[in-house]
Amino acid sequence: MKLSTFLLLLLISIRTLPAQTAPFDPGAWPPTIDKTKKVHFKVVNDTLEAPAGAAGWDSSTITILAGGDQDNVPFQVAGYDGLKVTGDYMNFGDTGYADWAEEPVIDILMQVYGDAAILNAAGEARNFNFLIGVLPAITFPVGGQAPPEAKNFKWNWILFRINNDQRGDGGRYVGTLPEGPLGDFSRGGVNGGTIRMEGVPGLGVRVVAFGQQGAFGEPEEINVFAPSDVCEPEPETNLVWLDFNHAEENHLVMLDDGDQQVELEEGIGPADDKRRALRASGSYMNFGITENYLGLKCNDPHPVKVCVEYYDDPARAGESFGPEAYATDPTNGVGFVPAAKHQILEGSGKWKRRSWLVGGVNLRGVNTGALTGGPRLFFSQPVSISRIDMAVVREGLHPLAGQDPLADCQTDPGICEGAYGDYAEMDLASGLLDGLAPGTSGGDQEMIQEEAGPANDRRPAVRPAGNDGTPQFAHLYLNFSITEERLGPTSQPNARLAVAMTYFDDPALAGQSFRPEVYRTEKPDGTINFQFVPGNQAVTLQGSNRWVESYFELTGVKFEGVNQGPQAAARFATTGKIAFSRVRYAVIRPCGANAGRNLLDGAKPPITAVRENGALRLHWAAGQNWNLQYIDPHGDNVWQPVTEVPTVTDFQNVVEFPLGDPPTRFYRLVK
Repeated sequence: MKLSTFLLLLLISIRTLPAQTAPFDPGAWPPTIDKTKKVHFKVVNDTLEAPAGAAGWDSSTITILAGGDQDNVPFQVAGYDGLKVTGDYMNFGDTGYADWAEEPVIDILMQVYGDAAILNAAGEARNFNFLIGVLPAITFPVGGQAPPEAKNFKWNWILFRINNDQRGDGGRYVGTLPEGPLGDFSRGGVNGGTIRMEGVPGLGVRVVAFGQQGAFGEPEEINVFAPSDVCEPEPETNLVWLDFNHAEENHLVMLDDGDQQVELEEGIGPADDKRRALRASGSYMNFGITENYLGLKCNDPHPVKVCVEYYDDPARAGESFGPEAYATDPTNGVGFVPAAKHQILEGSGKWKRRSWLVGGVNLRGVNTGALTGGPRLFFSQPVSISRIDMAVVREGLHPLAGQDPLADCQTDPGICEGAYGDYAEMDLASGLLDGLAPGTSGGDQEMIQEEAGPANDRRPAVRPAGNDGTPQFAHLYLNFSITEERLGPTSQPNARLAVAMTYFDDPALAGQSFRPEVYRTEKPDGTINFQFVPGNQAVTLQGSNRWVESYFELTGVKFEGVNQGPQAAARFATTGKIAFSRVRYAVIRPCGANAGRNLLDGAKPPITAVRENGALRLHWAAGQNWNLQYIDPHGDNVWQPVTEVPTVTDFQNVVEFPLGDPPTRFYRLVK
């Protein structure tokens, strides 16, 4: 009787033991794993081993690839090392990809850092898409979503699940190769990988594991997220500064301790501009933010812009300095700015001003004691500083979101000093390749150079190959290479670019269209992403049987190119075999002697005004998506859209107004 009672009590106690529930410890595999199933995994810096007794778990096959538009950088946050995406994609290469050839479903367990990159731009849940397969047979399954509570500034386990469907030939996208594979398919996917995450700029990853369905548990068991730490709202401030020359400051003080000791010096600089300046005694210079003026260390990390006025000392030519270490979380995470981004002194003997934009900065600071702080400065040799500003680039719904109080402090002084060219031209009709040339013809952007135009004006031109190219692709893209760094180095900040294209308005292609489709742009956090041009910017052919010029203006262009190197601007998309004989680029600089100058301003279509039969008729080029606006200088003096719908006559948009109604108006065209 006593034995039966004991066994019953033991059985009850076992059944009532609480099961381990998510969120799970990032320092160990989730307890929901199935050790009997097949798993390939990679942990950054190999800080997590395969579970004991899991014979089918292999850490030797997966690599997290880098370079190009799938690049990443190491970072440390919340006690662990990870990789942060600096492009748009994260590509995982699995040398054992053939192991998945019979698996209809693949589970993908990841450990990701819960910052803004895990959600969409509006801070909402977003789909995580994966690219699987080999060109030309690829597909983009959705693996799942991360809810808003995943933005908790902690390392989180998250389980995605994708279908590994069969292609038309019966083989599965992951594990087998189609007939006639293209590109680098060495690991059974695109660009040297196996499974690629799509559209994940800034995502921080520590662990990735591929497994059979159920190898890690179920998504609803894993995808539970710890709450974020409670913190006071961010203040409505974004700028601190310290001016040594004028002995003025705004909530920023110099630090003078440990390995970051400094000296104040008088009379630094050229004879006509002597200043009081700060110089590091060693390799480091650091600053503290007083009264938590920009926020608390428990607030979200943000991009921080650091602007420095420094003496370009001839005696220090060739030396370098710039932001070095910065906090990435409220506890112990530290990030580092690559030395390649540091300023190299030219020895001009002048005071210069430049900035750096550092993403993901936590205000905990590095060696700032009780004060908050931003990035610390490093010097290969001491450099004199007369002023430093730090600005937090606010994001989301903050009242100062998107504002840059240091907009006049450029990350590359050369763009203000006229150090780089502003104009490049390709004119195939005259044989001119002046800093611009046809791009590489291959892959999905095969191009053909041939004569085109009306019978009385035949010209050499370039067009997309279309169905004259290899059969795997539609070949409706064009690309142009910027040569000799004609518009400046790729490292310069985003450019405002004017584009003029001379195309044959072929009657046989009336209704077809073209536009800049996509280009690269640098975001405030330093990541470089794709920027897509809206379809309503396209030019539509009217069939006038003549050569016509079109004009586009692109903002935020990074000259990294899309499927084109070493430098390029946008990739162009067409809907037909449209021929182009001339392409011109002009950079509109934001500062310096040429600030605001547009060398292609004359490429914009003119408005022609004709008075006839008691009416005023305005004409401008049809098919180029220019919209007519007016302003009444005697009214509210605000540009307004013209509501009259234009008619198209002789390939021109025409709008007609009675003379004298209204008495005075000015008109312009805008896109």
